[in-house]
Amino acid sequence: MTSTELSTSTTTFIPGPASPYQGDIARYWDGEARPVNLRLGDVDGLYHHHYGIGAIDHTALGSTEDAGYESRLVSELHRLESAQAEVLLDHLGPIGRDDTLLDAGCGRGGSMVMAHQRFGCSVEGVTLSAKQAEFANRRALELGIEDRVRARVCNMLDTPLERGQAAASWNNESSMYVDLEDLFAEHSRVLSVGGRYVTITGCWNPRYGQPSKWVSQINAHFECNIHSRREYLRAMANNRLVPQAVIDLTPETLPYWELRATSSLVTGIETAFINSYKDGSFQYLLIAADRV
Repeated sequence: MTSTELSTSTTTFIPGPASPYQGDIARYWDGEARPVNLRLGDVDGLYHHHYGIGAIDHTALGSTEDAGYESRLVSELHRLESAQAEVLLDHLGPIGRDDTLLDAGCGRGGSMVMAHQRFGCSVEGVTLSAKQAEFANRRALELGIEDRVRARVCNMLDTPLERGQAAASWNNESSMYVDLEDLFAEHSRVLSVGGRYVTITGCWNPRYGQPSKWVSQINAHFECNIHSRREYLRAMANNRLVPQAVIDLTPETLPYWELRATSSLVTGIETAFINSYKDGSFQYLLIAADRV
């Protein structure tokens, strides 16, 4: 399949949005081209749409006075976001080459590529953005894995997977765009019994009382609706997903944001993330749950 044929195949059938809001989100991500996503992906060809975790390697960064510092900073940010994806994959459990995984809200496909490279399995991705799906499929073709890694334009609440088809599934910073009851009902449908679901997400902390002004700024910036930690756990329980691990990654992600705030890739939302993590109103969580 040529790149021209690939472009045609990913755009000839695009289902209409199920709601006006979904149409807004599709338009938002079709038009999104932030350097912070594209330049980080250019480091090694893995294009993510999520944030990073882990300690900063200051030795790798070197001196801020060095002409190559900004390039090294971009590489370090990308290393941290790929480390985040590795942690998500660590929690999927044992995956075989014959298994199928679902990436719900796959973006430009970086996590799908990493999952296939690690497990040798097939990965189906879904996104509302035709441009993201085309980008992800082009990268799979360039890597020679187009028969095992595929992105489709569709609603993550109504995927084309058959009941019980997926050995594991995940949302990586994409669950804030949908109703959680509907989302987990769909994951429960496509997962085999005993299959593992993992999400890494930002959520507002119920102990704070209500979403803070910083959380409201993040919602407005990304046109999303951040849920509370309590909502995740309740919706999972209602849909046969039993949490096996709930990990607070907030301390692990703060260094990423503090480093990003010093770069040329700032988008203006960095302060809201840093302040909300520090005041406890916002948390960065990993939840791994088994389908029963």
